Amino acid sequence: MIKCILVDDEPLALAQLKGYVERSSLLQCVGAFASATEVVDFLSKNDDVDVMFVDIEMPDMSGLDMVKSLSSPPKVVFTTAYSEYAIDGFRVDAVDYLLKPFSFEEFDKAVNKVCELCKLEQSAKSDSEVLDKDDDTIFVKSDYKVIRIPIHAIKYVESLSEYVRIYVEGEQKGVVTLLSMKRVEETLPKSSFMRVHRSYIVNLNKVKEVSRMRIVFDNNVFIPIGDMYKDNFFDYIDRHFIGKKYV
Repeated sequence: MIKCILVDDEPLALAQLKGYVERSSLLQCVGAFASATEVVDFLSKNDDVDVMFVDIEMPDMSGLDMVKSLSSPPKVVFTTAYSEYAIDGFRVDAVDYLLKPFSFEEFDKAVNKVCELCKLEQSAKSDSEVLDKDDDTIFVKSDYKVIRIPIHAIKYVESLSEYVRIYVEGEQKGVVTLLSMKRVEETLPKSSFMRVHRSYIVNLNKVKEVSRMRIVFDNNVFIPIGDMYKDNFFDYIDRHFIGKKYV
């Protein structure tokens, strides 16, 4: 659940926001305030708020000024009856801007934007769990364990949507971890590893043979070579080729 707070000095507007939150399956309201100064005090004692829905025009302190005063504000969705504040809202990195009166459907779209942003941040956090300890080792989190993998022992890496499976010499099953292929590609040394397909990164030192646009490993494992990556891969082959040119 995404934890949110609501900020609006108009009782009816605040009640509408509460009703919308109750209708959403993604949100949990942890505070509702009619004053921006109350929010500043609340956030100084609570650092687990994910997003706040904030009215801009308020008597004691505007929503914009309140957000600017915070050193590490949660994600922000501004709500206001004045469209001229939209540009100012996005200058403080607001996720979205809702112009009053807004429907539940409009509110829900803003919530989905927040949700997608939270997922991206969580993915980035998961990616950070791959750590370079030295030049020949990585650590990955898998099944509530942190596993050490010697880089030289990696045969290839396979993408599984939001996860990857790392195949290691001497292991029948690969190590599955929540990680992006981009992060893996950035971590492994480019001198030995190459992306050869949208779903595969291979250890060039483990390639047994190349046949019909496929890379062959031991145990008859075949990795396809994607059109986007074939030029780079065959450039590598050219640099190490001896004898009559292959066709």
